[in-house]
Amino acid sequence: MDQPPNGFAAGGFFTHIDGQNRSPPSVIVIGGGISGIAAARALSTASFKVTLLESRDRPGGRVHTDYSFGCPIDMGASWLHGVCNENSLAPLIRMLGLRLYRTSGDNSVLYDHDLESYALFDKHGQQVPQEIVSKVGETFERILKETVIVRDEHANDMPLFQAIAIVLDRNPHMKLQGLEYEVLQWCICRLEAWFATDMDNISLKTWDQEHVLTGGHGLMVNGYDPVIRALAQGLDIHLNHRVTKIIQRYNKVIVCVEDGASFVADAAIVTVPLGVLKANIIKFEPELPKEKLSAIADLGVGIENKIALKFDTVFWPDVEVIGRVAPTSNACGYFLNLNKATGNPVLVCMVAGRFAYEIEKLSDEESVNFVMSQLRNMLPQATDPVKYSTGKHSTCFRFQTVWWVDDGSMAPDVFLGSLLQVQYLVSRWGSDPNSLGSYSCDLVGKPADLYERFCAPVGSLFFAGEAACIDHSGSVHGAYSSGIAAAEDCRRRLSAQLGISAGLFQVGKAAMREEMTAEAMVPFQISRL
Repeated sequence: MDQPPNGFAAGGFFTHIDGQNRSPPSVIVIGGGISGIAAARALSTASFKVTLLESRDRPGGRVHTDYSFGCPIDMGASWLHGVCNENSLAPLIRMLGLRLYRTSGDNSVLYDHDLESYALFDKHGQQVPQEIVSKVGETFERILKETVIVRDEHANDMPLFQAIAIVLDRNPHMKLQGLEYEVLQWCICRLEAWFATDMDNISLKTWDQEHVLTGGHGLMVNGYDPVIRALAQGLDIHLNHRVTKIIQRYNKVIVCVEDGASFVADAAIVTVPLGVLKANIIKFEPELPKEKLSAIADLGVGIENKIALKFDTVFWPDVEVIGRVAPTSNACGYFLNLNKATGNPVLVCMVAGRFAYEIEKLSDEESVNFVMSQLRNMLPQATDPVKYSTGKHSTCFRFQTVWWVDDGSMAPDVFLGSLLQVQYLVSRWGSDPNSLGSYSCDLVGKPADLYERFCAPVGSLFFAGEAACIDHSGSVHGAYSSGIAAAEDCRRRLSAQLGISAGLFQVGKAAMREEMTAEAMVPFQISRL
């Protein structure tokens, strides 16, 4: 994958730098998620020598589109949060002509879906009347607005659920009973899914402080895979390279991998998931400073998993989300209806927080049996998931896309045989050693300078990823922007250290921007306006 990318300028800016020939600066990018690929793309476009090391057998990290069903299924990130020109991924998505299915407007109480897009059912399988769903949604919105008053009254942070309890004590008329109370718990379940953690972990101070872009939320109809492939094309990517140690010595960075090999460069950009950093899987020599270690410790990691099921026929309502209400948020559940957005007869069960960790303790079969029992409680006519064949590689069982390299490009493998009969796909982001969590979240009592300390360079090491994006943490475009920002910081440091013209990288950035915005006037392809 070291060929110049098709459609992207390779650049040749190092022929004469400051009047003399010189080898290009070298950078190792650790982690092949979208943040790492974005950083590598930006530096490569500016003619830096870039090597990207990825522990998985595929690029993309927590962005993973599975093709085992014969159609794209995103088992990780699925949405573009903010369908607008201000989104950093907008130019690339437009250029690639990728379709989006808008699931909410700007003011959705439940964040990525509007209230009218749900069909909720009680424990008896009876559908909750839409007027009750709307009424409870409006009450929930009022409750959340009242928590702002509680926040202003308290200097110290507290869990959001505690603030909600205070609001309800002050406003008895907002307390709900019976079925309405269960619908409220379902609303809380959806709020927990947004943060991928339980209410007792969500910070009152920061829960509504995220800079959410305008334009609502758009589901990637064809998955995020085309974005990853476009950015990864032509880069020097080494798969199955698990980094174990990073050494800084004599203005160089030495990166050691699991098989004993090592790579040397002028600098490195660390983009591995926060969960991996928290687990201390990668050793640093010298050890990271205390302020960096405390920032890693203080950031939270949430978990959201998916269980995707494909059926022969569509037996469910023509809505975007099918949900089950219950007396507690943990007992609630919901399914994303991909047939509504993509035309494929697929339901995806979404589980988050502690419940997601509990599900990971089960086998795949046990997880699916549990999910199907929940589905049949809501829809007694539910059929079994369809049986189908996977591809020629037995390693693609359930949760893995196989990639090949052909003419410097990467693409999902074609299915040429029939080795396994599979009915479902199951993600396990919490126990996956390559991620150890889904995405970051702000914990109660988060220090004010947490993100600044987490993002700060350490010598010739730079840090990026969704957790490193102050305004858009937990999002794909946030991870992408963080990778670009880290590449720029790295450029500045190496330019000063090696005496390279300061304007060099800007030329590379301009070339990259021009390539990715060549069709900037092409509008988003959006359904459900």
